[in-house]
Amino acid sequence: MKLIIGLGNPGDRYMNNRRNIGFKIVDVLANNTSIQIKTKKKKSLLGTGEFEKHEIVLLKPQTFMDLSGEAVLYIASFLRIPVSRIIVIHDDYSLPYGDVQVALGQSNIKHIGIDSITLALKSDKYVRIRIGIAPQGRTFSLDTDGFQSITNYLETDFTLDENMRIIEVINDAEAALRSILTQDINDVLSRYKLGTTTKQSKT
Repeated sequence: MKLIIGLGNPGDRYMNNRRNIGFKIVDVLANNTSIQIKTKKKKSLLGTGEFEKHEIVLLKPQTFMDLSGEAVLYIASFLRIPVSRIIVIHDDYSLPYGDVQVALGQSNIKHIGIDSITLALKSDKYVRIRIGIAPQGRTFSLDTDGFQSITNYLETDFTLDENMRIIEVINDAEAALRSILTQDINDVLSRYKLGTTTKQSKT
């Protein structure tokens, strides 16, 4: 069994925020696999089903981003899922919009949801699917932009142009997840390495 977590903030106010791309991807994956994410347990919404012949649990923490670890730890412990079988899908302001990367271990950016999960699990040895949400022509850095400036950006909605491409981004994220579930993780990491877009990594 694999635990697949999409990160975001609950509520209509945040629904189309850039920070909620993890929720969006999990929702589409649920629709594509006929998994109903409706079970409420410990401040979470979850559903179980099958994807690429793997039993999966789709999880949307309802604790708000900075407390995501509470929900993840509870569900992982309740279902006895080890850290090595956890996959987290999250926004990444250091990548251009639409770029999809796969990582394992410590994050190279500050992300309050990832920090919360790592602290709760007492480990960073889970797979992450990083979804680039930076605007066209630039990326963000804590050194040059500051945490509050980045946070304010993340809590703005996708633009019309970005929404026109969102299905393509979600499809690319699903393709990355499919690779993680069906191929050697080291091969996947080498193809989806930093600086390599999903489109390039498929060639």
